[in-house]
Amino acid sequence: MRSFPQKSPTAGSSYLDATDRELLSLLQNNARESVTTLGKKLGVARTTVLARMQRLETNGVITGYSVRLNQATLEKSLQAYVGLSVAPKSGRDVLKRLNKMPEIKLVCSVSGEFDYVAWIRADAPDALDRLLDEIGDIDGVSRTNTSVVLAERINRG
Repeated sequence: MRSFPQKSPTAGSSYLDATDRELLSLLQNNARESVTTLGKKLGVARTTVLARMQRLETNGVITGYSVRLNQATLEKSLQAYVGLSVAPKSGRDVLKRLNKMPEIKLVCSVSGEFDYVAWIRADAPDALDRLLDEIGDIDGVSRTNTSVVLAERINRG
């Protein structure tokens, strides 16, 4: 018998019970899993799974479904993280320049030693070298530090 939480969620809240959390975990592992299979794994009816997924989508807990690619099998399989220190008031201009570089897949503003961290992909070491030179030459970038990804150990998508 399943136990239910004592508190009831307020309308529009993102309250998650154990079944919601287990459902989210299953979807993270395989978003293409059939609703029937998810229901069997959770011990609930498929209509319950559908209703929970709809609620999680409506409340913004689930924001979409995607495909995780085996990057090593694709071109541009060389990955690196680049920490960037940026001169005061240069952030907007630096981001505009970085946005024009298709090899840059993600840029995050961060706390700590750097202002931004960029995740980049290149198809070869010499292409990565050229890209790093280009990044370092951007007006406002005062310092970079690059870490090349050797292997993925955990990837939860």
